[in-house]
Amino acid sequence: MNSSPRRSAILIAQAELALRPVYLDTETTGLDTTDQVVDICIVDDNGRVLVDSLVKPKGTIPPEVTCIHGITDEMVENAPTWPEIWPQVERAMAGRRVAIYNADFDVRMMQQSHHKYCLPWQLDGATFFCIMKLYAQFHGEWNYVYASYRWQKLKAAGQQCRIALPNAHRARADAFLARQVLHYMAEQNR
Repeated sequence: MNSSPRRSAILIAQAELALRPVYLDTETTGLDTTDQVVDICIVDDNGRVLVDSLVKPKGTIPPEVTCIHGITDEMVENAPTWPEIWPQVERAMAGRRVAIYNADFDVRMMQQSHHKYCLPWQLDGATFFCIMKLYAQFHGEWNYVYASYRWQKLKAAGQQCRIALPNAHRARADAFLARQVLHYMAEQNR
């Protein structure tokens, strides 16, 4: 394996850490274009929790999705709705670098949650960074079909980095695991 792309990934991870990002993760009602956030967590680079909340969606959580993340309709019954939690989420991200494992997915889910309530999507100075794409380059497994590095699931990345945190399919645990994956890459000297 050519070490140049891996070295480049390490340098990018170090540069990202220098920006002191916040780390975000969500759990959702599913994967489709109408699904929405039901669990969100944002932690800062020191590991301080800035947001950690279940979110009551419009509609129900399908049983097959509950089987993955364990979040039930009963659990979110008294949780804040997306418009109620959004100001806190927005404050935690405003003007910050936001590191996310699979950023495209989580950003899309937040936008879809906005759409459900006819909220305009705007953030003051927040920029998103995908840890998953950087980790794919760091890991270095080439996907010939897509002519790019093969994405690794968060659980696999954690195991490959020997991080003793679970991939629990809950926003808080996964935000902490994503944080550790970025730190692991930045600490490599190869």
